[in-house]
Amino acid sequence: MKTGFYPKLAWDGIRKNRRMYFPYILTGGVMVMMYYIMSFLTESPALQQMPGGSVLMTVLPLGCGIIAIFSLLFLFYTNSFLIKQRYREFGLYNILGMDKRNVGRLMIWETLFTWFLAMVMGLAAGIAFSKAAELILLNLLGLEVSFSLSIGTRALSQTVLIYAGIYVILLFNSVIKVVRSRPLELMQSSRVGEQKLKCNWLFAAAGVILLGAAYFLAVRIEEPTEAFFLFFVAVIMVILGTYLLFISGSVAFCKLLQSNKNYYYKPNHFVSVSSMAYRMKRNGAGLASICILLTMVLVMLSSTTTLYFGEESAVRNRYPQGIEIKIWYDDIKGISDENLDMLRKEIEACTGPDVDLRGIRTCSITGALVEDGILVDYTDADSASYSNMGYLYAISTDDYNYMMHTDAVLADDECLLYSDRMNTQWDSFTVQFGQTYKVKEQLTEFYADQDALVSIASAVYMVVNDLSSLAAPIADMTNPNGYPPAEYIWRCGFDEEPPEKEKEVRNQVYEVVKAHVEKADSTANYFHVHSREVQRAAFFEMYGSLFFLGIMLSIVFLLAAVLIIYYKQISEGYEDQSRFEIMQKVGMTKQDIRKSINSQMLTVFFMPLVMAGIHLAFAYPFISKILLLFAFDNTVLNVTVTLTCFAIFGLFYTIVYKITSGSYYAIVSGGKER
Repeated sequence: MKTGFYPKLAWDGIRKNRRMYFPYILTGGVMVMMYYIMSFLTESPALQQMPGGSVLMTVLPLGCGIIAIFSLLFLFYTNSFLIKQRYREFGLYNILGMDKRNVGRLMIWETLFTWFLAMVMGLAAGIAFSKAAELILLNLLGLEVSFSLSIGTRALSQTVLIYAGIYVILLFNSVIKVVRSRPLELMQSSRVGEQKLKCNWLFAAAGVILLGAAYFLAVRIEEPTEAFFLFFVAVIMVILGTYLLFISGSVAFCKLLQSNKNYYYKPNHFVSVSSMAYRMKRNGAGLASICILLTMVLVMLSSTTTLYFGEESAVRNRYPQGIEIKIWYDDIKGISDENLDMLRKEIEACTGPDVDLRGIRTCSITGALVEDGILVDYTDADSASYSNMGYLYAISTDDYNYMMHTDAVLADDECLLYSDRMNTQWDSFTVQFGQTYKVKEQLTEFYADQDALVSIASAVYMVVNDLSSLAAPIADMTNPNGYPPAEYIWRCGFDEEPPEKEKEVRNQVYEVVKAHVEKADSTANYFHVHSREVQRAAFFEMYGSLFFLGIMLSIVFLLAAVLIIYYKQISEGYEDQSRFEIMQKVGMTKQDIRKSINSQMLTVFFMPLVMAGIHLAFAYPFISKILLLFAFDNTVLNVTVTLTCFAIFGLFYTIVYKITSGSYYAIVSGGKER
């Protein structure tokens, strides 16, 4: 054969099938662009050198990995669709004398062309927009920006290698599919319709059960720790349940429509419902994929947007006072008045005498929280596991009355209890090897330890008369991890006026506390002195990077959803073209065709959006509990952002419906060629 025959034939095949190849190449280009941008940002000196850059350098590679894996899966899906649409063409080549080796060479050239075009488009756009992405991210983090343009050489080579590997995998998959098929099968593939499906009630029931179980987990969940670990289990259940329900349930839905004679026997419904009933297996899988992608986008974008715009609320939840001091001691003598009085005087020299430095003294016990108390030695306890590991924070009655402005009175064997996560109702509470306390009252509010708010472990707060009698029986013990089960904490906080002096005062207080801890006779283990203004930058950096990652991944997933919708409409348009031609010959007008198309589209097209909305509603309890681990507790903002995201995506989905239904109508009514 002449030199250049295969490249020319391959290019002609792509050009003649441009209606399907252009979105495929465009999608590959966007995936390349997004991966390059994320990879470029991981080597950006501006991001690496900024305060708290270590968090960002952890988040961005995660985004690179997600985009690479998703690119492989989604391009594999779309490439399989393209090859299936060209089976007849490959079969014709076989009949005209090309053997399967020749067809394989043709497919190699087609893959090279699509890879090259995707790489050129993607890298050109990635290099052009990478600096813009860096500027946007720095802007989100509230940092200074520079306008020097650069190319990430490592990002460039890494992107080329990864996507070359992906397209090689796609090529092998395509060649294997064609080589294993007979020429006659390839020629007749477009005429092989799907059999009318029987409703698989077992699969439909399994889908309902899986979704019901996932929804039950979401509604029942109380603790952020459980929500964090069970969220991924629920996600798998929702994905499986959605696919089973759409594939089997959609068949049942079509049967229900056919049984309704007043609905079914109308020109605009008869054709559309009949067509759907014969291809619901593939239709259901496509709709389920769209639903899952929409749900992923909605959950990811609503949660990261909530965190970003709720940053101030989270900072104030985590640091309710401008400056916070916290010191851990390994002996109860560390929190005695004698030990703390000198420290208070030294701190007052930095802050002035008007600051209230009494603070709160706490005995913190690590163990397994069980139905009747806390287990300090939990090695052989059947009822204890790492899933219920947590902390008991005990304070004295005097400190509680000072902190909460109350006048509670307790007997020596009584206590008050509070937990913001656990749903347990205690009548009594036992510290293993120690005393059993009668619970006089289970409190509904408490000034919780701020570190506990962002811990995945649960915490119980206890008010007793005497901390020394509570901790004495376990003072000389070690827990199964080799550490003392009890430690003693002094914490206090104050607001500095004027606020602009806060950083200066914080630095002075830090040096005083550091000297106190490092004294030779000190029993202090470690300490921190936090400033709300200093920590605000760290919160902004973390929430801003998550928001940026959410936007980038949402673009990728949305593009995938749109492409699935487009290919679904195009492939069904070519399948239905001959049917509508026959219907027009027997008197069906173009207006009737339009009505029939609208009936079909509206019947199934908005099902994924509705189902995604239901998934999002039941995911909300999970999301709100997980956000507590980020010190975020603003229900109004969370609900507002979630509803706004759903409304925006509903509008976007409607626009996509209008565009793709127009393409479908153009094919079936006008007999458009590929």
